[in-house]
Amino acid sequence: MNKEKRKQYKRERRRLKVRAKIKGTLKRPRLSLFKSNKGMYLQLINDEIGKTLLSAHSREIKKKDKKIVISFELGKLMAEKAQDKKINSIVFDRAGNKYHGRVKATADGLRAGGLKF
Repeated sequence: MNKEKRKQYKRERRRLKVRAKIKGTLKRPRLSLFKSNKGMYLQLINDEIGKTLLSAHSREIKKKDKKIVISFELGKLMAEKAQDKKINSIVFDRAGNKYHGRVKATADGLRAGGLKF
């Protein structure tokens, strides 16, 4: 198994372990995170009915800074949108990504915006 395949395999295992333990509800929706090389998407999902409640993308941030700064601002933006919908508590789904770098910056931004998880 080459390095890239092993990396994908480990990420998939982490994703399945995390998703087996968490479920989003109306009071505590699941915040799903997807990151690519160019951007990052966040979604608040109610798993009971299978519906996306809110979403945000890094293109909504007008700054042209480093990716970590944009991730922090994206977290704050999502927290602000959630507060408008009266959502104060979430379940964080990092989708198998390691909790560092852009993922950690997003989580810090969510906390700075007032969400609890």
